[in-house]
Amino acid sequence: MVGGNARSRAPRECAHDPEAWPDAVVDDIAAAVVQTIARCLAAALAERGLSRRGAADLLGINRQTIGDVLDGRTWPDVATIARLEAGLNTPLWPPLARR
Repeated sequence: MVGGNARSRAPRECAHDPEAWPDAVVDDIAAAVVQTIARCLAAALAERGLSRRGAADLLGINRQTIGDVLDGRTWPDVATIARLEAGLNTPLWPPLARR
């Protein structure tokens, strides 16, 4: 478990320009991973023509949770990422080289 106040700010708040999320420059490694997950998730949804609501219905994941991940407002947990990856049949967690 991450200690201290590492998750006291949303991932997007770790960006140099939070309004540019998920394309902003991010120095924090954990926020950069969430940023890559958000970009991969957005691409997977676009490729499948799914809205946030459509993805929620298909995957059985709360629409707000999907929106929060896409918008960098939350630190997604492993269960959520695993369900998104399995349901979309696409990897979201970035390999080390993509961070």
